[in-house]
Order: sequence, then structure tokens, then C-alpha cells
Amino acid sequence: VVHGKGLGSPGKTPVLKAKVQRWLVQKNEVLAFVQAKGPEGGAGALVVERQTARVKPPSPFQVVMLNDDYTPMEFVIHVLQQHFHHDLETATMIMLKIHHEGRGVCGVYPKDVAATKVELVLAAARRHQHPLQCIMEAS
Repeated sequence: VVHGKGLGSPGKTPVLKAKVQRWLVQKNEVLAFVQAKGPEGGAGALVVERQTARVKPPSPFQVVMLNDDYTPMEFVIHVLQQHFHHDLETATMIMLKIHHEGRGVCGVYPKDVAATKVELVLAAARRHQHPLQCIMEAS
């Protein structure tokens, strides 16, 4: 509820209500507003209903491993199990897809999680001196 008669203008005309109404019309989050009558709260009172903000869900990103001729298959399976929590069978299937098709999706995550997964995989590959490459793509 917005109160105020706005009688501070020359001629004592109520300007606050008009200014507030013009401002409210410009706001997307305002659903409706109505001026209250004297018995409902007095002259100069506005009742404002706000819409709840609609938050768009984060865009999903795929974490993709790329094939190379040097990284051992066992290491790829280990990384898939450790960083993406796949069981042995699923990790093996993803590793074979990477090996045969040149790339394979390890998982789909929000952008910040996907970026962290990529960095963890690349750090593990560097630590074990493997050239394994991992990227993220919008899905």
C-alpha cells in the first residue's frame, strides 16, 4: 500500500498519486494497482499487487571428451567413474563411443558445474601426463 496525498504542489493538487501511477505502469513486476476510496483507506492510498518474478532455468551444457591416440582407455574409464559418477558398464560404453566416434558426452550440467567438470578432467589428465581433451558445449 502506497500512502500520500502529495499536496505539496502549488494549488494543493494531489500530484503524488498521478506520478506513482505513471511509475507503476512502467514496471513489469506490477500486476495491478487501484486507488482506494475514502472508506477503504483514505484518499491518496494505492494498493499494488506484484507479480512473482519468473526465473528462467539455467541452460544445460554438455561435457564432452575428445578422442586421442595416446590416452589409455583405462584412464578414460577411471575419469568417467571418478568425476562423472558413472558405473563401470556405463563408463566403458562412453569410452568406446569416444574411441570409435571421436567424442562422447560425459554428462549434462548447468554452465558453472560443466566448467568445473572440464577443469577437473583436464587437471587429472595433466597430472597423469595424458593429452586427454575435454570441452563443454551448449546443449
